[in-house]
Amino acid sequence: MKRHPNKHIQMAIEYAVSKGSTLVEAGQSSHAFCRLRCGDPNREHQNHQMSVWSTPSSPENHAKQIKRKVDSCI
Repeated sequence: MKRHPNKHIQMAIEYAVSKGSTLVEAGQSSHAFCRLRCGDPNREHQNHQMSVWSTPSSPENHAKQIKRKVDSCI
């Protein structure tokens, strides 16, 4: 797994993976760094996934959004 250049977002990604989310790498033409999917196999991934942006305007807020999304899937 490649590391996100922002430490707050990288820690949020590691948190998500530790809670069972799966990381899907983004394509080369995408502005997203990766996509996180809920680890629960009984859920539809369409509503339980989130893009992690490469350069969000507020990395700290984006990291908080990632954690909130992961916690809502638990």
